[in-house]
Amino acid sequence: MAIADRAILTCSVGVMAYNEERNIARLLEALRLQALELASIEEIVVVASGCTDRTEELVADAARRDARVRLIRQPRREGKASAINLYLQAARACRADVCILQSGDTLPERGTIEALVKPMALDKNVGMTGAHVVPVDGRGGYLDAVVRTLWRLHHRLAMEVPKAGELVAFRNVIASIPPDSAVDEVSLESAVTSRALSVRYVPEAIVLNKGPETISDFLKQRRRIHAGHLDVARKAGYAPSTMSLSRVGRHFFADALSKPSQFPVSLGAAALEALGRAMGAWDFYITRKSHTVWDIAVTTKDVQGN
Repeated sequence: MAIADRAILTCSVGVMAYNEERNIARLLEALRLQALELASIEEIVVVASGCTDRTEELVADAARRDARVRLIRQPRREGKASAINLYLQAARACRADVCILQSGDTLPERGTIEALVKPMALDKNVGMTGAHVVPVDGRGGYLDAVVRTLWRLHHRLAMEVPKAGELVAFRNVIASIPPDSAVDEVSLESAVTSRALSVRYVPEAIVLNKGPETISDFLKQRRRIHAGHLDVARKAGYAPSTMSLSRVGRHFFADALSKPSQFPVSLGAAALEALGRAMGAWDFYITRKSHTVWDIAVTTKDVQGN
């Protein structure tokens, strides 16, 4: 059947936001202006969790310009998974075919949503898709290069075994995820694959993301993510492709050999990632630290499009 003959999939977009005044207006405008053929955006739901800045005001302004935009206020931060579950309730009521989760500190390119939905429109066995994260320019320097190296590795890994992150789409068959999850995309992957549906990585679905500008913020992210991965592996028996050290190592060396001049950056990326994973393992196995409501990496919040 030709693409033109396919039914249009209705979509509900959920944006999880905490103090996103520097990016939320740009994000909602980018969603409003998506170029769509196989998908239609029926609603854009912003869950604002304990915001203390102008996020809610900016969402209200956007709602006055576009009736698809609406705000769910969560009085206090209870973790991103909790906010996602509020959104999933709204999406069930909307009865959209596909749910799309967008982090409030990212920006999709104009054809990204269409690209994400297309595999599900063409193959009923595809249950979830993940976008290609592209870091935008930070302050430059060594850490900026490290962040770019890690996202490049993420892309290489996802091309071999899909690994979602930052922007995902999935069929509207999931009522909730564990409310204490610190890695929502992995929890969603686990829920989708448990239904005998596949996960697909979509490299042409570009989403812009701001990397951390300080080592402290970098380690906050990597520590929380690894602790969250260990938690999902224990509770659900599911591990993302990035948990395979042999696979990560193989792609790391291939990437480093392809860019010999960047080898010091590659070594730094490996060292910082190893430290972040060690800290996450310490939290999970030793201190039992919860990352449900995580420390915010404030330097990631101002996304500028290229």
